[in-house]
Amino acid sequence: MIKINLLTPERKVAKAKFAFQDGQKITIGCSVLLIATALFVGWRYWAVGQESVRLDEEISAAQKEGVRLRSIITQVQQFEQRKIELQQRVTLIEQLRRDQTGPVHMLDQISRALPGMLWLTDLKQSADPNEVVISGKSTSVTSLTDFVANLEASGYFKRSVDIVNSQTDTTPTPPGSMVSFSIRAQFQRPADAAAPPATLGAAANGAKPG
Repeated sequence: MIKINLLTPERKVAKAKFAFQDGQKITIGCSVLLIATALFVGWRYWAVGQESVRLDEEISAAQKEGVRLRSIITQVQQFEQRKIELQQRVTLIEQLRRDQTGPVHMLDQISRALPGMLWLTDLKQSADPNEVVISGKSTSVTSLTDFVANLEASGYFKRSVDIVNSQTDTTPTPPGSMVSFSIRAQFQRPADAAAPPATLGAAANGAKPG
């Protein structure tokens, strides 16, 4: 007896249908995945591009700021150099003024300190411009000591004024003695000392403080 299976074609069609549906799902899933990946890549590319543009702008701004700051630094350096030059000029001018007034004050104070019966024969500066060697003559040792005391009392000469040498010579006409002397004194700047006029005047007149 021959048997015919009538269900076999239907089952084959069902299986083919199910297989087609699974293939569609896989295809759709892959398509969605590809689209999502493409969108993500596109968005990432756009974001990176925007970030690159922003960084380029910041770099450009930083470079401009760097140029501006370098210009300011150069101006500050030029100002500092100019300031140093001006300070050096001011210092030089002040030094020249002190050097000009120093000898004037020195001679003025020496002339004020001269007691009676004493005169000078020589006055010269040593290696130190503030140090002066004074030579002269007097009729007595007392006049010499008064002269030294007057110089010290003026405040314009550092203590103590040194008597380098002194020599007493006898003079035949009129009969008497003559003292030749040489003293060394260190002059002080007028700004470093102030002369006390009352004491100096009294010493110049040969008066002894009571």
